[in-house]
Amino acid sequence: MATLAPHQPAEIAPTHWTEGNPSPDELAHIPGEGGWPVVGNTFKMLADPHGFTRRAVEKYGRVYKNKAFGGWNIALIGADANELVLFDRQKLFSSEQGWGPILDQLFPRGLMLMDFDHHRVDRRALSIAFKPGPMRHYSGSLNRGIAKRMEEWGAGNLQFYPAIKELTLDLAADSFIGIPWGPEADRINEAFVYMVQASVAPVRKPLPFTLMRKGVKGREFLVDYFTKETHRRRAEGGGQDMFSQFATAEYEDGSLMPVDEVVDHMNFLMMAAHDTITSSATSLVWLLAKNPEWQEKLRQEIESVTGGLDASGKPRDLAYEDLGKLELTEMAFKEALRMVPPVPSTPRRALRSFEYGGYRIPAGAHVGINAHFVHHEEEHWETPHEFNPMHFTPEAVKARHKYAWIPFGGGAHMCLGLHFAYMQVKVLMAQMLPRYRIELAGGDPDWQAWPIPKPKDGLKIRLKAI
Repeated sequence: MATLAPHQPAEIAPTHWTEGNPSPDELAHIPGEGGWPVVGNTFKMLADPHGFTRRAVEKYGRVYKNKAFGGWNIALIGADANELVLFDRQKLFSSEQGWGPILDQLFPRGLMLMDFDHHRVDRRALSIAFKPGPMRHYSGSLNRGIAKRMEEWGAGNLQFYPAIKELTLDLAADSFIGIPWGPEADRINEAFVYMVQASVAPVRKPLPFTLMRKGVKGREFLVDYFTKETHRRRAEGGGQDMFSQFATAEYEDGSLMPVDEVVDHMNFLMMAAHDTITSSATSLVWLLAKNPEWQEKLRQEIESVTGGLDASGKPRDLAYEDLGKLELTEMAFKEALRMVPPVPSTPRRALRSFEYGGYRIPAGAHVGINAHFVHHEEEHWETPHEFNPMHFTPEAVKARHKYAWIPFGGGAHMCLGLHFAYMQVKVLMAQMLPRYRIELAGGDPDWQAWPIPKPKDGLKIRLKAI
């Protein structure tokens, strides 16, 4: 075991996230701008975050400062910057102190809010939920749930984003928590929706009638629910669902993970999975609707792997053993994640001063990298603004900078559930494409870029029965 006791969270003082911030004088040598009084560049960034970054890089270069959301942030732009921050050889950066100001009221002590030994110990304990046995169980659950919903959708017009969001939450109730769809799952889903919305709400105090208040109440409900369920599942023996795996997770010395940490990890995982998978599945469906030739290639691959329709005319399930055979489908999904990364930028905080790009960045500085910008750089991508799954042939991947594609982060904080995300999207495609052709029904949508991308019109599509 690590010398750090994994169940001893540090006490967080009210000024935890601002103590030790660099003074303006310490940042004076770094180019950039503070924007308007009080609000800085907050509204400019919210209006067009990708355009803001592009213009800043053109004006200031790949290291620049920006004042927004109440403080200064140092942007580090490029694949080399991604590697510096995510691989973090020298342990310069705190993920806890980077994400904390955004998430700590609602999702404290999730894996993204842990650093170094504490993170390593808990990650190892939780990884049991993603071993082959549980993953095989999730595969069966996903096939059943998605097939049922595909039949319910039927042919015709559909607003895809809210439909897949509802489906993702229902699948999470089944695969993650192991409860049937119904009133209990609906109440849990509602609490999660409020918590996710509150995590990026402009009002950060739980005042009456605010989103933050709804989020805090949602957290209270889920803490109570998951605490009781953890004790019950430990007493009765866990199942194959993800929550039961977490509830019985052990550290290297054989001790059980404390109940309050099981609860916090479960809350965080549900949040991290539900909105990011919703976003990435939506971007893939959008891009396949715009590129019918690729949609047809994926359909043919899926039918060759699963055997196509069964005797009743329904698509056959995608077997767990066959997930790796959907190579084109995986390449298309990776390309969708390139074009619309579900986490467009990643915050950290510098624990010590360091040099990068010809500048000395002081200790305490809030820094950030930008996946979306690097995902669209011509030096890494043959056609950066076009949907081209051939960007992910083995030869292309080998020739490219390892940190030019980071939709799942990287280094020690690489997304623990990335294989579950691949599996869910592959099963979705295996159940959807043999049934329907997907077309855009409302024109090409505008996308809300931040905090997690989504189409402003909900992505209006038309499903045509095959």
